[in-house]
Amino acid sequence: MAEEQNISNAMAESQGADYSASNITVLEGLEAVRVRPAMYIGDVNERGLHHLVYEVVDNSIDEALAGYCDKIDVRINPDNSITVEDNGRGIPVDMHEKEHRSALEVVMTVLHAGGKFNKNSYKVSGGLHGVGVSCVNALSDHMIVNVFRDGKVYQQEYSKGKPLYAVKETGTTDKRGTKITFHPDASIFTVTEYKYDTLLERMRELAYLNKGITIDIADWRKPEDDQNTQDTQNTQSTQNNQITPLRHDHFYSEKGLRDFIAYLDENREKLMPEAIYIEGERKGIPIEIAMQYNTGYSENLHSYVNNINTHEGGTHLAGFRSGLTRTLKAYADRSGLLQKAKVEIAGDDFREGLTAIISVKVAEPQFEGQTKTKLGNAEVRGAVDDAVSEMLENYLEEHPNEARTIVDKVILAARARQAARKAREMVQRSNVFSSAGMPGKLADCQSNDPAECEIFFVEGDSAGGSAKQGRDRRFQAILPLRGKILNVEKVMRHRAFESEAIRDIYTALGVTVGTPEDPQALNLSKLRYHKVIVMTDADVDGAHIDTLMLTFFFRYMPELIENGYVYLATPPLYLIEKGKRKVYCWTEEDRERTLMEFGDKGIHVQRYKGLGEMNSDQLRDTTMDPEGRQLRQVTIENAASADRVFSLLMGDDVPPRRAFIEANATYANIDA
Repeated sequence: MAEEQNISNAMAESQGADYSASNITVLEGLEAVRVRPAMYIGDVNERGLHHLVYEVVDNSIDEALAGYCDKIDVRINPDNSITVEDNGRGIPVDMHEKEHRSALEVVMTVLHAGGKFNKNSYKVSGGLHGVGVSCVNALSDHMIVNVFRDGKVYQQEYSKGKPLYAVKETGTTDKRGTKITFHPDASIFTVTEYKYDTLLERMRELAYLNKGITIDIADWRKPEDDQNTQDTQNTQSTQNNQITPLRHDHFYSEKGLRDFIAYLDENREKLMPEAIYIEGERKGIPIEIAMQYNTGYSENLHSYVNNINTHEGGTHLAGFRSGLTRTLKAYADRSGLLQKAKVEIAGDDFREGLTAIISVKVAEPQFEGQTKTKLGNAEVRGAVDDAVSEMLENYLEEHPNEARTIVDKVILAARARQAARKAREMVQRSNVFSSAGMPGKLADCQSNDPAECEIFFVEGDSAGGSAKQGRDRRFQAILPLRGKILNVEKVMRHRAFESEAIRDIYTALGVTVGTPEDPQALNLSKLRYHKVIVMTDADVDGAHIDTLMLTFFFRYMPELIENGYVYLATPPLYLIEKGKRKVYCWTEEDRERTLMEFGDKGIHVQRYKGLGEMNSDQLRDTTMDPEGRQLRQVTIENAASADRVFSLLMGDDVPPRRAFIEANATYANIDA
């Protein structure tokens, strides 16, 4: 051991002696972005890919906020490149005094260069923390920029962030603005195909958040059938002659957040004919708020800073909550309704059944939190609090009928909260971390390390038996679900906590409700598993159970989703056998491709509709074994959109739910 230590010390001294200036690597230009792309856009998967589009669009939105742009076009091109065009002022093209090159080239190739850092150009700017269009350029294998300015057209092209030629004048025009086309670099991104619906939701959101702006989005790719059946040359020719886009959507909002909240609450029963709307400026901070009470039991608050969705809230949300609570409580006290009801009111009671959107514009936003989506500016809290207090007080005095309806709703929520607290305490008293305190049907794992432990919520006892036999006991736990769990979208909170199945979920996970900061928040300090996996049959009932479980997690345990702990298992749809060879297929495309490779002679195709149809070995190999399974992680990219979908799918209004299912049936691998 002494000899080994001496050798180790000698190696360390040698390495230290060789460490000099020659070991220091300086990355020129945008190379740092290409070497560490996740530092700038989050990841190089689907999320980061779409992030590129948002960055370019945000530049156009900044022009709109400054009053120079009212139209933005976003296009997905046939080759999966993106074009964003606006009618703003156009990026400056004159020579930059310090850089001795065109300002356009500086903006496109230099980090932290642009008009956002000069408050004379933009008082407020959006963007996802300002990584900038230069990062998009660095992560694109090709980009071309056209600037329409002063009656002329200017152009420059780039490859992986490097200019291919100097900015040049290419013609004349009566347009103004900027047009940017870029193609993501496939050597950087693991996914290069854009999802139209993902971009669609963000464009819709931006249109609501910035009233008076027209945003068009179009998909000019060909249908998959055409792409699969034509060779590249013919496909390109067909695409060039394409007259209409595959999909096209047009967004324009005259009323801004009032239209937004009407969209979000479209499938909820409203308590007031019109949303409460607050707009003004406090301490130099523009504030816009829309709020609507409904007959539901969820609190749905969506907050934005400079168009950034602040998932973790922050000072603007805290200001809204304090202003709302203080003002409503003062009114309720003056009305005498609380004294008559003889019930104690808490802050949460004022927000049950409330959908609200809070949007502020901050000149120098300071973000904090785990995902940098929590506003930290202290001055914003007081500004929002003041605005809400003054304008809401005026509303209550001018609308006595609506005010009475709100107070009645608050009293009902208070009574339900007290019942929920008692039910929740029953759950938490039974949440003892020993085998005796666990649900009777839980087959727990041996490990006590949450980071390596998984729990499968399995549909039915039959599948639960197969899963228990096929699991790895060291780190995989199994809890069979007794039928379909409660639809929490349609019941008060205390009814949810009275449900045995939901109590079992809380107990098995080891989580409790309530933190020092928020009595309704989920306490994850004793979470027992860092993979919470819902595993159901590949049929309609299984899809329904998936939806019920995800509704429960979204409404009662959003922290699990936000921390990346929730997954859906993906059992195979088919087993295809020919002789001794067995092939599992997860999609219809897999099945068709497999059948084409062997023909139809001597082939047996088995359709799996239930997990119980697989023996334990098959279930383990295809769905549970980390080496061979396909897990789908559940994420919330757009909380407002998710909120609307859950209210649509799990609410009482049948026609819109039917329309949604019919419109999306082609995307679901389920049958009756």
